[in-house]
Amino acid sequence: MKIEQIYTGCLAQGAYYIVSEDQAAIIDPLREVQPYLDRLEREGARLKYIFETHFHADFVSGHLDLSKKTGAPIVYGPTAQPSFPAIIAKDEEIFTIGNVQVKVLHTPGHTLESVVYLLYDETRVPAAIFSGDTLFLGDVGRPDLAQKSSSLTKEHLAGMLYDSLYKKIMPLPDEVMVYPAHGAGSACGKKMQKETFDTLGNQKKINYALNQSDKESFIKKVLEGLCPPPSYFGQNVEMNKGGYPDFEEVKRKALKGLTPREFREYAQDLALVLLDTRRTNAFCRGFVPNSINIGLEGNFAPWVGALIADVKQPILLVTEEGKEEEAVTRLSRVGFDNVVGYLKGGIDSWVAVGYETDRINRISAEEFSNLYEKNTMVLDLRTEEEYAEEHLLGAENRPLIDIAGWSEELQEEKEVFIHCAGGYRSMIAASILCSKGIRKFKEIEGGISALKKQESKNLIFVP
Repeated sequence: MKIEQIYTGCLAQGAYYIVSEDQAAIIDPLREVQPYLDRLEREGARLKYIFETHFHADFVSGHLDLSKKTGAPIVYGPTAQPSFPAIIAKDEEIFTIGNVQVKVLHTPGHTLESVVYLLYDETRVPAAIFSGDTLFLGDVGRPDLAQKSSSLTKEHLAGMLYDSLYKKIMPLPDEVMVYPAHGAGSACGKKMQKETFDTLGNQKKINYALNQSDKESFIKKVLEGLCPPPSYFGQNVEMNKGGYPDFEEVKRKALKGLTPREFREYAQDLALVLLDTRRTNAFCRGFVPNSINIGLEGNFAPWVGALIADVKQPILLVTEEGKEEEAVTRLSRVGFDNVVGYLKGGIDSWVAVGYETDRINRISAEEFSNLYEKNTMVLDLRTEEEYAEEHLLGAENRPLIDIAGWSEELQEEKEVFIHCAGGYRSMIAASILCSKGIRKFKEIEGGISALKKQESKNLIFVP
């Protein structure tokens, strides 16, 4: 038996590949399925089942394409109602893969159809759980995504989650390995660890949700401090539940190289979003006017989903040369399938024909420390939690996720300085502000990490 975790850092998502004898199973696959097909071919294994822990909200799963290409059936937990053929498993139903077995544990709470898959090894000893969004390392799945009516509140769902965890998962042996669907950085939880697997015994000791005295305290703690879910979550659920275009067809249509002239003609359509995926230090020096910068080097797909929101939004791409396919692939993972094309030759081709470019007014941390005074308006774009931990004295917290609201409040006559942790989020914000015609600001390169390295007596950091 072999268990392979296939972890995608951009999405903080874990898919799993199990092989026993010449049979395999894949749990929660990503949208692009060729890597799984390559594994199967290398090992001479036949894919017997595609297991889904639930209808995912934060990414589009590859279950449909994988099933079409391999003939393997898709398995969901009780109460799931997909619009395509699937095995709807019963609670405690057992599936055999080679010499190992997988038991379905129905664990409603995160969603109503959520399941945990319990793997028994060749000796029928419980070896691992693939816990989906029911149990994370250090946290549990948020119970506010499956609300359908006033009769099914987040409190009701949190109560279901408590029963699922304490009746189905906690009684399992401490030695069982926990393989969750997500880790730190995912919006599906709030206190996830950076580690991607652990023993259940250790989680029983350190996971706050597994250490509550009763259901009431569990519900209170789990619901405490939840931010609103990103807008694209509901759309991804519908795609996972109702179907989506073939990924290879999406890629074929999107990888259309446009000359600068063609790109400029497309860009005149105000319904299109110009998305520049280059690194911040390249973007700030020159970009196609009205472009939004969300760099591939960071949490690209989740930020696209959170800020562009509508997965049907037509998009024009500017990338580093050779990064076009990667950008299209990562967009498709969160359901953004409507890429119209990309700028062939990148920004250099745009500049070469003499077309206008825009720039971001970026300054170094040292320059900022020389300009800083007590009445300087500084906006800290990190999350509330990051800000509360430590921030520059006098800085106001304006999380990037809320930019649509706070950007409208900026006073054009007053200069503003913006920063985040390292510069990734502040450059996204800078590009959005420029696209709105807001110009009187400076973006601080390197964010608070760079500011803390300054020895200026003007800069004071407080919790």
